[in-house]
Amino acid sequence: MRDKQPPLELSDKARTQAITSIRRYFDENMDEKIGDLKAALFLDYILAEHGPAIYNQAIADARKFFEERSADLGAVGYHAEFPYWVAAKKAR
Repeated sequence: MRDKQPPLELSDKARTQAITSIRRYFDENMDEKIGDLKAALFLDYILAEHGPAIYNQAIADARKFFEERSADLGAVGYHAEFPYWVAAKKAR
């Protein structure tokens, strides 16, 4: 079931911004200008072909981040149990 994931999708706003960015990139860095249709097709290709690798790396980075932060959770969140008598004995 995991290999049947839907392709990555962008919000309408993000998609519009991505298409505009791709068009600008082609205008400034390539020998040809492209329109919205070609930019949208290029974006679809990038999302389908390269998106999963980027997504998987982002998940791996997030997992590493949370594993590092939760590694000392036991030490940071530990409270000694039944501390009253130990503290009382030290106070005498």
